[in-house]
Amino acid sequence: MSNLIIEDELITTHGALSIYHAAIDELSRRYGGSDEEFKLKFEELLPPRGLFLVARADGHPIGGVGVRPIGDDALMLGEVKRLWVRPDQRRDGVAANLMSALEKRARESGFAQLYLETGYAQPEALALYQKTGWTPVEEFPAGAFSYPGAYRFTKVL
Repeated sequence: MSNLIIEDELITTHGALSIYHAAIDELSRRYGGSDEEFKLKFEELLPPRGLFLVARADGHPIGGVGVRPIGDDALMLGEVKRLWVRPDQRRDGVAANLMSALEKRARESGFAQLYLETGYAQPEALALYQKTGWTPVEEFPAGAFSYPGAYRFTKVL
């Protein structure tokens, strides 16, 4: 996609919030409900420790992804949250570009290692993570929530 621009955006902006809520809406539809509002506070995606990237095409938000700190602060671990791409923009590499940009920004922000999880109802996400060098892990770091039965991955930055 030639007109794709990916930039840091505060999660409190309208564009970033629209992506965040669209992601939660899709999770609710795929899994028959969501308790995400109890597991993630969008403030965790704010600087200085968190971050959120928005992908835009022709100025319109079409996707996004964030990182929040998890575990022992001294270890500089992060969890990838809310990767989402507008359905009509999928299969064009937007998600892969978002993840690549996120890994770079997370490294620049001081994160040493990232974690993420996905579930049975997200086969596209599972395929993306397997294809882009994420390593399966059994558990998240101590103190970090993870859904039972989730597919968990990590990547050292």
